[in-house]
Amino acid sequence: MQTRQTPITFCGETVGKGPLSLIVKISERYSNLSRTELANTVCELLGWRRANGRLKTVECRQFLERLQARSMLHLPAPRAAGRPRGSRTRVVHTAEGGCATPLIGTLAEVKPITIKRVETARERALWRELVDRYHYLGHRVPFGAHLRYLILSERLDSVVLGCVQFSSAAWRMRARDQWIGWDDARRGAGLPHVVCNSRFLILPRVQVRHLASHALALAARALRRDWPAQYGVTPWLVETLVDPERFSGTCYRAANWIEVGQTTGRGRQDRHHQRHDAHPKTVFLYPLRPDGRRRLCGL
Repeated sequence: MQTRQTPITFCGETVGKGPLSLIVKISERYSNLSRTELANTVCELLGWRRANGRLKTVECRQFLERLQARSMLHLPAPRAAGRPRGSRTRVVHTAEGGCATPLIGTLAEVKPITIKRVETARERALWRELVDRYHYLGHRVPFGAHLRYLILSERLDSVVLGCVQFSSAAWRMRARDQWIGWDDARRGAGLPHVVCNSRFLILPRVQVRHLASHALALAARALRRDWPAQYGVTPWLVETLVDPERFSGTCYRAANWIEVGQTTGRGRQDRHHQRHDAHPKTVFLYPLRPDGRRRLCGL
């Protein structure tokens, strides 16, 4: 008589093969993240949130530990407790971040441009402040894998022109998935190779034609170099969402990003189809290698 396997569930819902495959790959490839960071990353990717929008981090961490007990994955050793769970980073506004002196010129007058990875405490504080002040989405602490950069003008003594952030991609996005040719199984295998450009900001005081598209091209090169070094995973595709009620996406088109469609307007938090009235976002993709689409589809 064949023994029926007990389904694997999370918060009462069965977890399918696609999500399970993704979870295993995330645990293998992002092994330098803590257990909590892994749980946050999985929750972000799979949309595991409470009714108030907060991630189900505690439940997910327990779920990951159950998977480890079943020898389905291996988790890093527990780390010493840091800041209390649920604490928020306070964004301090300074005179430097509030500088409003216009910077008007041509791209030639501010080149060369450097995409400087955010590494020091001062750089982190400045990046948070600028995004909190000037990006319409504000500053939010990213969960799990992410990289942040400052856009600098070397000619102007490394004056800051803007900010960039890359983080984990969305678990499901119809326009992206159709462009790649993904079903759930292939998505689970390939999603670690997709990265989201979750923040892009040119400071409002900076008025330099073609700067945005030039910075995007340089940021893509930095991502190709830094993401594998940091996380041991080679990114093949970058995605981003543009709010058409605010922006036209001109700089992404100029940087050779591909417009592939629009979102449903629900967002990651809408697991129960309750926000169809929210306006959709335009989806842009940028292959980081010529065969990136084929690689993602062939996994």
